Amino acid sequence: MDLGLLLRGGLIGLSIAAPVGPIGVLCIRRTLAEGRVAGLVSGLGAATADAFYGSVAAFGLTFISSLLVGQQAWLRLAGGLFLCYLGLKTLLARPAEQGMAARSRGLLGSYVSTLFLTVTNPMTILSFAAVFAGLGLGQTGGDYASAGLLVLGVFLGSASWWLLLSGSVGALRARFPAAGLLWVNRISGIIIAGFGIVALAAWRMG
Repeated sequence: MDLGLLLRGGLIGLSIAAPVGPIGVLCIRRTLAEGRVAGLVSGLGAATADAFYGSVAAFGLTFISSLLVGQQAWLRLAGGLFLCYLGLKTLLARPAEQGMAARSRGLLGSYVSTLFLTVTNPMTILSFAAVFAGLGLGQTGGDYASAGLLVLGVFLGSASWWLLLSGSVGALRARFPAAGLLWVNRISGIIIAGFGIVALAAWRMG
């Protein structure tokens, strides 16, 4: 096993997951409102999408990347609309209702929602393509074992970030009263919806 490839994949996954965006805001909010497990599972949805895009780059699946880039306008539209929906829903949610919502949606819903949001972000595939090309990692010469190690590293690197984020935020959860969580909902909802509006604006201009 080439641990160097695994480490490089981990660093790529970590570096792409770490910048705070709508998924990060959503993970923080869910951790505060529903607990560390909900936040972590939300992050793992994003990590799965990162691993998928890492696979496209590592295995040289150019037909998939070309298809996704060619459909980036529709992906941006779908992601933007979903972000606006989540933002509005978060903005209007009350802390007393969150326990019921979490039980009805379940962890699967948390996972699928962030998976969908990450997959519909065209910048994700472009980021992976640029990083892999820049580091010369996109040419594995048909060595599927090496490509697989890279993808595994990407997933573990991304997942480690979400574990760290949900764990850190979860440690502060007990200090948030209901009034504090209400403001978390309002601020998070505005930020998430803002990302959605930006995505829709970019779709319209494109």
